[in-house]
Amino acid sequence: MTKQGVNPQVTVIGCDGRPFAPEAAEALATAQRVIGAPRHLDAAPIPATAERIQLRHLDEALDAIAARVGPTAVLASGDPGFFGIVRALRARGIRPYVIPAVSSVADAFARIGLDWDDALIVSAHGRNPRQALAAALAHPKAAILTAPGTAPELARELFAAGKRVYAVELLGTPQERVTEAPGHVLADPNVLISLDPDDAPSEPRWLAGHPGAPDGWALPEDAFEHRDSMITKPEVRALVLARLGPAPGRTIWDVGAGSGSVAVECARFGAWVIAIEADPAQCDKIRRNAERHHVRLRVHHGRAPEALVGLPPADAVFAGGGDHTVLAAAIRLASPRKVVVTLAAVQRVGETTTLLAEQGYRAEGVQLQASRLAPLPGKNHRLAAQNPVFVLWGQRWEER
Repeated sequence: MTKQGVNPQVTVIGCDGRPFAPEAAEALATAQRVIGAPRHLDAAPIPATAERIQLRHLDEALDAIAARVGPTAVLASGDPGFFGIVRALRARGIRPYVIPAVSSVADAFARIGLDWDDALIVSAHGRNPRQALAAALAHPKAAILTAPGTAPELARELFAAGKRVYAVELLGTPQERVTEAPGHVLADPNVLISLDPDDAPSEPRWLAGHPGAPDGWALPEDAFEHRDSMITKPEVRALVLARLGPAPGRTIWDVGAGSGSVAVECARFGAWVIAIEADPAQCDKIRRNAERHHVRLRVHHGRAPEALVGLPPADAVFAGGGDHTVLAAAIRLASPRKVVVTLAAVQRVGETTTLLAEQGYRAEGVQLQASRLAPLPGKNHRLAAQNPVFVLWGQRWEER
């Protein structure tokens, strides 16, 4: 096996609790120093002459690798090229030779006998756990690589949302165990697997993980159950979606969700959506519309602004109608990067723009007035004008 294009002085070896392959054992036998977590150092056949360096802080370990000359072996969990140390080494200009083991995610799914080409894989290790949680809540099957101390709260949130949660702990060690969580104090390191309760097998996939953007959006009004045409029109919804920027890992509030057309469309892009609605009948419509389009979201029954208290922060907020008390409360409680508002009354445009500016947003907006083709006798058509709508949006100045 060649090492063309890599640094032959640095070899990264994946550890999964299985015996080291001959190639990995050879790299360890010739290493002048071996860097890794204590559990990996204890399990590896390291020659007595090699220096052992415990990997406690990543930056310190990277400094040691970059500064020293001579064969160096780095021990890492599973596949080091998958959410692992290889990326950090390459960022330092080191292109190591990698000998991977089975990834912890593959091992975790194998332990519970599940296929995983349709699973969303997210990391809460050294990253914002809110993103990982939002992505897992919105997807039927997900695996979360956790950081020390983050797994219990993530497991509780997923379980509270109705997910089945498995904790695969201490993989490759004598203490390895697989349990349904929550239920005990979780040990580190671990992988959490989150599943919809029905756990129904999906159709064969050609693309792993999230399926990507839906094959169409700004769906027609008859794609949703709604009351007396009280629904955000497709032409308006298209711009609203563009400004909200729904995607996996993002949390979006739809305040005064009505039939939930905006909420459902955001969820179709993989966002985790909380639809806040005061009318119980409309809440039922949102649930039916979500089920119709095979998406997962949270319906929160209550009247804003009181109903907004205690909700998790959001990356973006959508509010129709322009009630300033509600909008100000949503901004204060959600602390979103983006806010999108739709208005019918021209008098509210200046007031809402001022409110957004006072809250630290750069406000922009347009008036949308679509004219739809409508049939006439003799195979002719006319343009049927729709009511104009103002769409305002704001993004925090410091994040532009």
